[in-house]
Amino acid sequence: MAEHESLEFGKADFVLMDNVCMEDFMANLKLRFEKGRIYSYIGEVVVSVNPYRAMNIYGRDAVEQYRNRELYERPPHLFAIADAAYKAMKRRNKDTCIVISGESGAGKTEASKYIMQYIAAITNPNQRAEVERVKNMLLKSNCVLEAFGNAKTNRNDNSSRFGKYMDINFDFKGDPIGGHISNYLLEKSRVIFQQDGERSFHSFYQLLRGGPESLLRSLHIQKDPKAYAYIKVGGQVKSSINDGADFKAVADAMKVIGFTSEETLTAYKILATTLHLGNLTFGVDGDVILIQNPKVVSVIGELLSTPEDNVEKALLFRTVATGRDVIDKQHTAQEAGYGRDALAKAMYERLFCWIVGRINDVIEVKNYDARVHGKNTVIGVLDIYGFEIFQNNSFEQFCINYCNEKLQQLFIQLVLKQEQEEYQREGIPWKHIDYFNNQIIVDLVEQQHKGIFSVLDEACMNVGKVTDEVFLQGLNGKLAKHVHYTSRKVGRNRNLLEISYFTETGPYSVVGFIDKNKDTLFQDFKRLLYNSSNPVFKAMWPEGKLRITEVTKRPLTAATLFKNSMISLVENLACKEPYYVRCIKPNDVKSPLLFEQERCRHQVEYLGLLENVRVRRAGFAYRQTYPRFLQRYKMISEFTWPNHDLPSDREAVKRLLQGCGFDHDVAYGKTKVFVRTPRTLFSLEAQRADMLQRIVLFLQKVWRGTLARTRCRRMRAGLVILRAYRRYKVKSYVREVNRRFRNVRTMKDHGRSVKWPAPPKVLRRFEELLKNIHSRWWAWTLIKVLSPEEVLQVRAKVASLEALKGQRADLGLQRAWEGNYLKRDSPDTASSLALVSGELQRKDKFMRVLFSCNVRKINHFHKVEDRALLITDRHLYKMDPQKQYKPMKSIPLYNVTGLSVSPGKDQLVVFHTKDSRDLVVCLQGMRPPAESRIGELVGALLGHFRRWVWLCPCTLSLSLSLSLPLSLSLSLSL
Repeated sequence: MAEHESLEFGKADFVLMDNVCMEDFMANLKLRFEKGRIYSYIGEVVVSVNPYRAMNIYGRDAVEQYRNRELYERPPHLFAIADAAYKAMKRRNKDTCIVISGESGAGKTEASKYIMQYIAAITNPNQRAEVERVKNMLLKSNCVLEAFGNAKTNRNDNSSRFGKYMDINFDFKGDPIGGHISNYLLEKSRVIFQQDGERSFHSFYQLLRGGPESLLRSLHIQKDPKAYAYIKVGGQVKSSINDGADFKAVADAMKVIGFTSEETLTAYKILATTLHLGNLTFGVDGDVILIQNPKVVSVIGELLSTPEDNVEKALLFRTVATGRDVIDKQHTAQEAGYGRDALAKAMYERLFCWIVGRINDVIEVKNYDARVHGKNTVIGVLDIYGFEIFQNNSFEQFCINYCNEKLQQLFIQLVLKQEQEEYQREGIPWKHIDYFNNQIIVDLVEQQHKGIFSVLDEACMNVGKVTDEVFLQGLNGKLAKHVHYTSRKVGRNRNLLEISYFTETGPYSVVGFIDKNKDTLFQDFKRLLYNSSNPVFKAMWPEGKLRITEVTKRPLTAATLFKNSMISLVENLACKEPYYVRCIKPNDVKSPLLFEQERCRHQVEYLGLLENVRVRRAGFAYRQTYPRFLQRYKMISEFTWPNHDLPSDREAVKRLLQGCGFDHDVAYGKTKVFVRTPRTLFSLEAQRADMLQRIVLFLQKVWRGTLARTRCRRMRAGLVILRAYRRYKVKSYVREVNRRFRNVRTMKDHGRSVKWPAPPKVLRRFEELLKNIHSRWWAWTLIKVLSPEEVLQVRAKVASLEALKGQRADLGLQRAWEGNYLKRDSPDTASSLALVSGELQRKDKFMRVLFSCNVRKINHFHKVEDRALLITDRHLYKMDPQKQYKPMKSIPLYNVTGLSVSPGKDQLVVFHTKDSRDLVVCLQGMRPPAESRIGELVGALLGHFRRWVWLCPCTLSLSLSLSLPLSLSLSLSL
């Protein structure tokens, strides 16, 4: 039921009317139309009134309002019925269909486009490329089919002159994966003739008014439709249709669908050929028939890619086989004109069917395996001719109205007859409702041996010349007593057969019935087009390959083909879950304000809407077998979830509904449960959706717990393996280290040359510590055999290396450091040095000499003098070697604050003192001459100070910096 609409707009659902009568129905329908509410409900049937104006109710916002909503939640709309069909298909995994019916001009084609638009909008949330492509193809195909299959009539500017049924295939996720279009009975007679005020198919006018000049020149046609006999009448009709813009839209759509430029050009050639055929005229010269405008034949030959002579022969002669002989029989002017018109109609029909086939090639489901991809479900959309009674009605109107009667019978069977019969079969109390069953009219048309189609086929099979009058006489002989059949003669040459439908009588002129049913096209034309050099023509006319002498089976008549296709269509619809859109035309002048009471009343009666309301009011909105009902809703009740232990499914369903408080709104049949109001069903669906969330959460919890436990067990197992592996790697590493270093004590280098094995990552820090331990042991092994003097020398070398490494090329580490070089460098004066040294030792109480050497002293005036330098553990002495090493200056070592040495090969030394009276000397007298003693001097002083600091609780700060480009500073502070 519909909600959210004020009563000022009338009853949104006709089931809610206070009195179920025609007057109240029409009053409610008129009120809603005048208030701009063009959609109403009869239960789940949508009643649509053509507004004849654009309405802003189909945008993206409207799509979101109806998406995943139940019918009663929002005001009536086409989107609601489309969503209901989509949800039914997705929820119950069942094929559905939407049957759109009504008179011509009632808005069926627009309704089908809006339904397609909605289905395209709600699918494909992930924007997958293939799904988007299929949706685009389905929408674009409408544009192309309307151009070649629709026309302007007196009732409708965009009337479908063919029947279209489209199946949209969906995968198990509900995304469209393809489709298939079936077309029925194109009104090809419109190609050569239109009634006053009507046009031929849109495609002709789109080509003439929208085609570029270059294209029109290549096709030898001009822009004025009045120049062509076939569409001259339509060329004078004023229309609001923009043919120029539509031409571009159709060309773009064909390109998107996949038509090649050659195929599109071939379609235009067929349109142009049809126009040129209409301008062909025939004349007679004695006994010979002639074409009065042969230039047109040349143009037709060029467009059909076939020789001009062949075209002319096919138009003027008919090849006939008599036994083994083949002769060319010349046409009469009447026969030539008939053949020309038949060729024009057949070419256009083949073009239309070829376009439908090409679209199907693109959109049909390919490489789909239900075992792999899941079940393929379908939503069918039927947009077919509306019921038509014109002033002049012919074979096409007869077939169209038969189609409508057939669909109305399906509606009656599914909605009215079957529903009432099902209540009786299930034992549900029911008061029978009378309705008009139009099966009698369907039988009148299609019944074997007695129906109108059968009589028409018999007349077409008779030998000799059979006229339409003979056919009418045959009908009168078999159907004269039928209550719905009459015939009469109007005027001199016009015979009518009349069928009394439910609400009106349809008079049909039998003129042309025989010819249109035979649908005769001379075989010469088929061979002509098959032998064209254009491959598209060859594909359109495969029967043209037959030789004239070949005997073929009589082709089925147009009536039989149409009847078989309608029977197949109804069977296809009957096996799906149907949804209905019943379209109503409010007036004949296309006014958005006028509501013609009688016009609409007639349609309401014909469509059986009032009977539908009565059945819906008295019946049940939903019914389902007990097992299927339980399968869907058993999770709602604790007595049925997960399985029940009650005596039967019927008792389980009863217990479930009683627990939900819906026992008053249901009835229990023999095999099915019946739910009276949609609200109860929607409430069940809401409870099911709520429980599904809980069930899903429970399953997720259990599954996630299982995954977590599995993951935990794997992690534990991995941890055990990891620990075992680590232990194994550690043990392997330790054993390998032990093996390699087992005999290092007996090696000459104490294992210095042994290569360490590569450790595992976890032992890299351990390896560093182990190497450090080994290095310390190795150093201790080397040092422990040294004398105290050698130990002091090693410490001095280490200190010098730490301070000067990388700063000087040669530190003298490879030789033994003697310390006191004055004795060695000047052996002649050794006795004098010994006396002076002994005297200084007695005086200053020093313990040992750290370093001594001949130097060259540089004073403040850059004057150079030879001097001797003696450094003890207490003082630094500057002595004059020319005066038996007489001490010239004595500096206590605690006054020395720093030492600067040069980084070059020279041996310049600066002693920094507290009183800033620095001593600058250059070491000299080396033997050998290249011997470097800078490293020994630095090492001796650093070794002495470090040893002294270790013996005394003082602090030592050592900083090394380059204070000048040529000097290296060592700062020592106590």
